[in-house]
Order: sequence, then structure tokens, then C-alpha cells
Amino acid sequence: MQAETADLNGAYEIAEPLAPRHRADEAEIIYNLPFNDLLFRAHGVHRENFDPNAVQMSRLLSIKTGGCAEDCGYCSQSAHYPTGLKASKLMEVERVLAEARRAKEGGATRYCMGAAWRSPKDRDMDAIAAMVKGVKALGMETCMTLGMLTPAQSAALAQAGLDYYNHNIDTSERFYGEIITTRTFADRLETLSNVRDAGIKVCAGGILGMGETAADRIAMLVTLANLAVPPESVPINMLIPIPGSKLADAEPVDPIEFVRTIALARILMPTSHLRLSAGRSDMSDEMQALCFFAGANSIFVGDTLLTADNPGEDDDSALFRRLGLKPMELDGGETAP
Repeated sequence: MQAETADLNGAYEIAEPLAPRHRADEAEIIYNLPFNDLLFRAHGVHRENFDPNAVQMSRLLSIKTGGCAEDCGYCSQSAHYPTGLKASKLMEVERVLAEARRAKEGGATRYCMGAAWRSPKDRDMDAIAAMVKGVKALGMETCMTLGMLTPAQSAALAQAGLDYYNHNIDTSERFYGEIITTRTFADRLETLSNVRDAGIKVCAGGILGMGETAADRIAMLVTLANLAVPPESVPINMLIPIPGSKLADAEPVDPIEFVRTIALARILMPTSHLRLSAGRSDMSDEMQALCFFAGANSIFVGDTLLTADNPGEDDDSALFRRLGLKPMELDGGETAP
């Protein structure tokens, strides 16, 4: 990957490659390129590494909802805010597998399971492992998001065959304390390290629209790109303001700035699946199309994401037809129906 710098006449020249370590100042130059130049650059990187018309289809299920001890300012499931969401217990394994079968029938190739915990209790690990094994037996990729993990818990999930573990860093280290106080930015990175050391692929991204600056967005992506191994999956979420939460009145992120972030993520992490995640229900078809062009190549399908609305399958199918997009194949060559 190469950085571009502008001379006084506005022409662009190729500078030394950023890899293997990315610098925030160089990433900022790329982020602030003229919009058409940025998209052209990002789409070229995307096309070099992926089929530009294939999108990975994932399904997300909340296997344990609400009552979380963390105070994440964006979350409907935090016990710290009066969001009106009732807490539930961990779902039974067979119910999770039944939902997974429905997801596969609907075209999903990756199944993601999320629990509203600060961290899982050891007594729950056997049930979680059974969920992983059962979903894998259906021929789907598996992903879990359960909060912070110890090395032993990470190893147990790896032994069960978990493909991906999601643990977002959410924002920059500078801005992190404005959003969450019950765990640190370093805690997030430690869990990612534990997961990676266990041999599980990493899914880590962030949220836009929480009041952060463009510099915070850039710093978040640089942090992810500079991990020893960049995340194989990078979800970029647009904040869904939750009534009762700390960020209920947050100003929406500018759509062009959102697309710029997608483009920079693709340039900094060329081979990662880049997921257009929460907030799609509030994005126009045109905004989503720009995101796909800029390098997004994964979405969640279904009517809900944990507790938030998501475009329905009919809406996604219609958009895919308009854009000429198709579901991405599994690594083994199987095509999603």
C-alpha cells in the first residue's frame, strides 16, 4: 500500500508505502483526498483482493439479551441506562441451532452469536461450545461476541472450533473514555490478543456518530491495521441512537464522512472482510452503494441486529438486484442460496 501526498499545485505523487506500520498522519492524508480520488483508490484495492460484486451474508442472534454491567454509552443492553430492555437468560442450545438453520436457509454463510456480558462465566462455556459445534455442523462459519475473554476461555472456544471472535474497539483510544468507563481501551486489546493467541480469527471494528472527530475515526482504523495481524473481519457501525442511553441525542454522522471511513478501512486493511454493520436501516440505497464501491463487502441480513432494526431480507434482495451484487461463496466454494 502506498501513500499519496499533494504538492502546492494540487497534483498527487506516490510516497513510500505505509506498510508494515501505518502512521496516523499518513492515513489522514489518504482520508482527506478528494472524494473521487479516495474512492478510486479504495475500489482498486478492493478489486485486487475480492470479487467487487460479491457480499458476504451474515446473521446475528442475541443469545443473551440485556442486563450488561458495562456502561457503553451507545448500548440498549447496558444496565446503567433506562432503555426499557428486559434482561434474559442464555438461550438454550437447541433454540440457537434452530435459528441457525433458518439463517442458512435464508442465505447466510456466517452465523454470529452475541451475549450481553462483561465476560462469560465459566459455567456457561459448555453451552457456548455446544452452540459453536452445532452451527459448524450445519456448514456455516461461526462467530461469537461475549465480552472480555481470558486466555483459558479463548482456548476453550478455539477447541470448540470457533472461527471468529468479535470484540470491537469502538473508537480511538483518546475518545474511548467519553463512551465507556467500566473497561479500558487496553482491556479491549488484551481480549483481542487472547483470541489471536488461541488461533481464532479476529472480528473488530468500531462505531461512527458518537461525537468523535475524523481524527478519532482515523486513529481507530490505524490501531486495528497496526495489530500484529489485522482483523480478518472489520465491522463499521453507524450509531443507532437508543432512547434512554447516554448517546440518545447524538448528531448523525455525515454520510460522506462515513463513506470516507469505509474507504480508508479498505486501503489500510486490504484483505479484511469489511462489514457494513449497524445503522443500515437509516442509510439510503445510494449511501450503501457508495460503501460497497469503497470496499464494504459484508452485511448482516435479517430484520434485527441484537436489539436494533435492520433492513429486511426483501429490501436487501431488491438492492442487490439493482446493484448487480451476489452473495459471497464460502471458502470451500459452496454458494449461499
